[in-house]
Amino acid sequence: MIAVYYDGKCGLCSKEIRYYQQIAPQGTFVWYDIASHPHHLEPFNLSQEQALRRLHALTKEGSLVVGVDAFCTIWRELSGWRWLGMVVSLPVIRQCAQLGYNWFADYRFAKLPHCQILLKD
Repeated sequence: MIAVYYDGKCGLCSKEIRYYQQIAPQGTFVWYDIASHPHHLEPFNLSQEQALRRLHALTKEGSLVVGVDAFCTIWRELSGWRWLGMVVSLPVIRQCAQLGYNWFADYRFAKLPHCQILLKD
């Protein structure tokens, strides 16, 4: 199974993950809301702050992937989305997508109150 670590307190993130959960084949994914349950991060030596900044996924092979690579891992398992996972994985497209995703993820992190609380601790 693929483990997905997402920000369950982010409205956009939660909505997207709920959609994926509805269309995902049974037994393909396990979903962890790390905003509410950060203990799931312990095996990876990741702080909650690090994990909330970017989507993370643990592949079937046991590799931890982050950001665009995590999305591609999810998309390749979803009917109707496989093509996007393959296309975005192509070298130049992946680099451009990673730049855009990183910009958006940093912007999102800076705007969400529950993320900012972590910076003050």
